[in-house]
Formats: sequence, structure tokens, C-alpha cells
Amino acid sequence: MLNTRSAVSKWLIAFCLGITLASAAQQGEPPSKKAPVTPNLQKTDVLRQLSTSFEEISQRAGRAVVQIFVRSYVPSDSADSGGQVLTAQNSSGSGIILSPDGYILTNAHVVKGAHSVKVELNIRTEAEALEGGNRTANRPQTGSIVGIDHESDLAVIKIDAKNLPFLEFGDSDGLKQGQLVLALGNPFGLDNSVSLGVVSAVARQIKAEDTMVYIQTDAPINPGNSGGPLVDSEGRVVGINTLIFTESGGSEGVGFAIPSKLAQQVYGQLKTQGHVHRAQLGLVAQTVTPEMADGLSLQTHHGVIVSDLEPQGPADHAGIQVDDIIVGLNGRRMDSVHQLEASIFRLAPKTKVTIRVQRGDNQLDLPVITEEESGKAMDALADSVDPVKNVVPKLGVIGVDVGDAVRELMPNLRRPNGVVVAARNANVPYSGSALMVGDVIYALNRRVVAGVSELRNMLDAMKPGDDAVLLVEREGRLLYVPLQLE
Repeated sequence: MLNTRSAVSKWLIAFCLGITLASAAQQGEPPSKKAPVTPNLQKTDVLRQLSTSFEEISQRAGRAVVQIFVRSYVPSDSADSGGQVLTAQNSSGSGIILSPDGYILTNAHVVKGAHSVKVELNIRTEAEALEGGNRTANRPQTGSIVGIDHESDLAVIKIDAKNLPFLEFGDSDGLKQGQLVLALGNPFGLDNSVSLGVVSAVARQIKAEDTMVYIQTDAPINPGNSGGPLVDSEGRVVGINTLIFTESGGSEGVGFAIPSKLAQQVYGQLKTQGHVHRAQLGLVAQTVTPEMADGLSLQTHHGVIVSDLEPQGPADHAGIQVDDIIVGLNGRRMDSVHQLEASIFRLAPKTKVTIRVQRGDNQLDLPVITEEESGKAMDALADSVDPVKNVVPKLGVIGVDVGDAVRELMPNLRRPNGVVVAARNANVPYSGSALMVGDVIYALNRRVVAGVSELRNMLDAMKPGDDAVLLVEREGRLLYVPLQLE
């Protein structure tokens, strides 16, 4: 009986102690052995969904982001060379596959002065390509420069591949300040990297006189990210990561991307023509200032006043008049001439726009069809160029055979056959005076040059360090241009 009471007493003591510990735990008092602290799963469900979405975007978009390796030639820093000796330089950047057959968009400064371009696919993309029997996917692959547009800082390169994953453009005009975005690329050569941020500003003009308008983001962008995509929550390309403001050399939360609306238009022209046509309105305009408004007794103190018109130009045809004040373009308020120029810069020729003008007390909406910027013969000549087949790598130029089309544009050529320099790299892959756009090459080391293919073959037969003397027509005069091949 005593033993039974003792057992019951012990059970009661243990039971009461359990209640006490449970009560203490409920009141926040630490028990002797703590359980893991877990958040309320219902309240964290949104965060898990957001994280899963970012994972999905990163996985899918990252497969279409490539690493670009460039070997170029730059002037030597040596004081003895006086900047006349070129030295080899290796650099890298990022690019975006935009078609399954290997067209890639990147920044122009990534491939500036490129002597050779190599492209490395994402590891998963390469593995899938190889599994599918695409043996050309062995990395790195040789890239060919299709076209470069220095004004927008965009370039298109091509690799020989098929069935590649690719990204699509989104609508940068629909971006909102504070919207979440991801920046993908290869910062400091670290492939397949992703960073998260928000849109800090949707239309940032870095310099007042600059026609380019950028998306500003605080998503970390570093050297090597250039040319990579800025994607929205649906994995669409809304910008091309291009540059940063920094005092340390690294990301400080102020990065800039080229809007997809402009990038898409430039990409399409570079891919098909290797050259970009710019739109114009055919007018001269100035930003309205308070002094101008008072002195001219204008009805408004903001906008862009038309001071001159191109006779029979697009604005003239549309009925725009001198002293009209442009206050809007396609429904967007225009406050400065730079804002107007930046808006037109994004458009292709033959684009219809609606210009709102203030004329006295009235506002009028006038439809205007833009025209191509008036340029030199080389602009028209560039359309006849195959930007891959017409490259002469050892001279860093794109050439055009002298034929009927060339003779029509340049009727006073001194000789019937040769190669016209239609475009050239900013940095040349040889030592000596740079060739100029518009030069006509007639001979190499006294051997007559009939066309691009023959010129390329003659140069390929020469060795690095060999002297090459070109007979060139420049502005109607014949001269020798001595070069040393690298």
C-alpha cells in the first residue's frame, strides 16, 4: 500500500511538472530543451512563391545568356611608343541569344576593336545542345560580328548553332518605378550570375545633350555584366545592361540599361542589314526658356519651339509651321529639345507619329511620317553589304566590291575595280595609319585588288609582321597607305 501511494505520488508530481513546463513554454519561458523556431507558414507563403518565381526566371532566362570573350588591339601605354604601337588586350562581357539559330545581342563596347570573338554558352544550354546532336556546341564558339551601332552602344554577333534557347523582348515603355527586375550576366567573368533590384527610374537621361535614355536600376551591375539582360517578372528582356556610375569601380546601386523598345528596333536592323537607319522630323527646334517665352510672347513657357523647317521634309508635309511649339509626341509631354531628339532617336524611318503643337491659343495634333536621316553615300552603301561575308578581318573593315551600285553612288572613281571601305572598327588590327570609311582600295603591294574575296585571300597569305602597302583613293586622290600586319 505504501508502495502504491509512492508510485501515485511520483506520477502526480511528473504530471504537474509537465503542466508547469507546458505553461512556461506558452508564456515564453524557456523550457529545458527548446524546439526549433519556425515561422507561420501561412504568412510566409507569399515569400516562398516569390522566391520560387525568381528561381524559375533565373533558370530559364539564364540558359539564353552567354559569355563573350574578345581579343582586341589597343594603343600601347608605353611612353616610348607614342601611342603608335598596338598591343593585344583580352576582355569579356555578356550577350543575349535572341533567335534559335544563334543571333546574339550585346553592347558595342564589348566587341569594340575585336580581332576575334568567342562565345561560351551557359553550361545547361551546352549540355542540351550536345545531347540533341548539335556538335557545334563545343565551347567556346567563334562569333562573327553582324553589325555594330555605336550611337546606341549595341551590336549583333552570330554563332553557328541551331535549336538554342532564346529570350523575347518585353515592353520597356510599360516599366514602373519600383518594379522588381533581375540582372543576368557574367560579372568579373563569373558566369551565370543573377542579381535582384528595382527600377529606380524609367527614362534617365545621363547628360542633357545625350539622345540616349536609359532605365536606371539598383540591381547590382558590374564589369562583365555589359550586354546581359535586365528581365521583368515574366522573364522578358526589358533592358540591356550597359553601364554604371561608380567611385569604387564596383556596383554602387546606380546601373543603367538600354530600354528594350530601342534595343529591339536596333537589333532588327543590325540583324537584317548590318546597319541602323535613323529617323528625323526635318525641323530645327529649341527648348523654350522663360526669356524666349517673354520675348516672343509665347502662349506657353514649356515645350520645343520650331525655328526652321526642311523644305518638303516630313514636318513641312505634315503642316507644322515655324514658331509652332511642340508640347507632345504620341501623347507624351515634351519639355526639351533633347527629350524630343531622344524620342525620335528610338524610331525607324517611315514611322508615323503624332505631334501636338501649340499654335497661338490652339493645340493641334498633326500626324508626321518620319524620314531617314540624310547621310553620306556610305549609309546607302552599307545596305548592300553582307556583314559576315564582307568582313576583311586583317584590316578590321567591311568592304564592298566596286560595281554598278557603287559607281552610281561614287561616279568619279579613278579605277573600275577595287574595294570600298563601308565600315571599320574603331581600333585597327595593324600598325600604321587607319583606313577611313569611303577609302577605295585598288592594290596591295602593287597587286591589283578586284574585290573583297581576293583582298581577304591576299592578306590571309601574309604573315604577322609583314608589310602591306595599299594603294587607296581618298577624296579623289591616290595615295599609298603602309601597314604592318599583326
